[in-house]
Amino acid sequence: MAEEVLITTPGTITSHLTSSLLAVALLTSFGSSMLYGYNLAVVNSPAGYIKDFYNRTVVSRNGTGLNEEALTLMYSLTVSVFAIGGLIGSLMVGTLVTRFGRKGTVVNSTGLVFLAGTLMGFSRICGSPEMVIFGRFVTGIHSGISLSVVPMYLGEIAPKNLRGFLGLVPSIFICIGVFSAQVLGLHELLGKEEHWPLFLSLVVVPTFIQLMLLPWFPESPRYLLIEKHNVHATITALKWYRAKCNIQAEIEEMQEEQRSLSSVATLSVWQLLLDHTVRWQVLSVVVINIGMQLSGIDAIWFYTNDIFENAGIPTPEIQYTTVGTGAIEIVAGLIGCFTIERLGRRPLIIGGFGIMGMCCAGITVSLILQTHVSFMKYVSVGCVVGIIAGFCIGPAGVPFLITAELFKQSHRPAAYTVGGSLNWMSNFTIGFMFPFLQMSAGSYCYLVFCAVCLIVAIYVFFVIPETKNKTFVEISQMFATKEAIEESLALDHPDQLKLKKMNGYGYGSLENGSLEFDSSSSCP
Repeated sequence: MAEEVLITTPGTITSHLTSSLLAVALLTSFGSSMLYGYNLAVVNSPAGYIKDFYNRTVVSRNGTGLNEEALTLMYSLTVSVFAIGGLIGSLMVGTLVTRFGRKGTVVNSTGLVFLAGTLMGFSRICGSPEMVIFGRFVTGIHSGISLSVVPMYLGEIAPKNLRGFLGLVPSIFICIGVFSAQVLGLHELLGKEEHWPLFLSLVVVPTFIQLMLLPWFPESPRYLLIEKHNVHATITALKWYRAKCNIQAEIEEMQEEQRSLSSVATLSVWQLLLDHTVRWQVLSVVVINIGMQLSGIDAIWFYTNDIFENAGIPTPEIQYTTVGTGAIEIVAGLIGCFTIERLGRRPLIIGGFGIMGMCCAGITVSLILQTHVSFMKYVSVGCVVGIIAGFCIGPAGVPFLITAELFKQSHRPAAYTVGGSLNWMSNFTIGFMFPFLQMSAGSYCYLVFCAVCLIVAIYVFFVIPETKNKTFVEISQMFATKEAIEESLALDHPDQLKLKKMNGYGYGSLENGSLEFDSSSSCP
């Protein structure tokens, strides 16, 4: 079932990566997270064929075709309806994970993929653009669910010293999904007009493999113990994921969190937003999730071919340039995954957004100057690569990981609902508005993304602490201490407290002992 795990001093949990942990991370990421990346990029290469199909269908129905603006609007809807489905899926996460569990939600949501694949695969035979659009909508619902549930599931089954590594595995598979769509979209493979329905419906293959294998693995131990109060099932699950070891230390850590939540049920979204004890955590989730999408990465993914065409890359070479960027995404994702437990969360997300901001500014400059300086078209391609690499190193996966780490069990489902819904609303906004923003602002549209990236990087630098190798309870205590100090300062007793730095970041602790804070009595 698993390999050996090392338990060090009492109360300290230091675990090796086991075969069961790795298998679950790969299965959930392959069958769920990868589909998100695939669906982001799959409409890129067959865009012309899909538009032609829409136009021919309208001509056969009405006798007249669509004008350029109407066709652009219809294709933009096809691209962005994926995000509308994602928003609906993200709003369902809290209810689903509480009722079915983390693994149960992943397994039960696979039916959506089979429905969507069927609709898109038979759309041309049925002569129905509506089937393409509705199929994209349904795949969006599945991605909205899985994009939140998979990191939540992996974050709860992972020991604290491997939580960052396993938490970024889904982001690698998102990059693999994008790369797969780019490769399969080559003209030599599925990039021909007759193949685009098959190209869109291939999402059923990884989901089928996941459905066959994932049910054999156990549910999240934290969910079983803290929410279901099933000690026997918790021990069984931990033996799967921590074989041949004394699991007592990890059970005690879960029970400590359970005791702190003994009088607190799972919160709704509204209750989460009204809970002042987690206001900094909620604000942080809002900022990083909105910033993740408004950074412009989806504009790059959705419209890569158009960007390269505007940059002056010859049309026959664009598809190969796009595939090259996909390979860089995977390499960048692997770098982030294998360095996060050494560097921490903050450097990856601050550095990633910083790189993206500079490259967005670089695209603007290069597009303005390319009519005067011939090599600037290659600079713009380099900036696109830089944006994608910066995103995949940190911002692609760390926001979902941080959402799991900043909250205790009772608040986590609602936090993922908030973060996921904002993520998808921003995704829809960019996917729908970018073509029109590009037409109106031209090269300067990328400066908007530059500003967003830099603002998020600055916010993370000053507000979010490092969560590497800390338990969920310890992370909650860091924010609880900050809240306690702010409330005390608000009572005009600054002489009783002195704010000092904790771990190098601006999170205060009580220094002179004039006030004591009992972290176990707070439920952030």
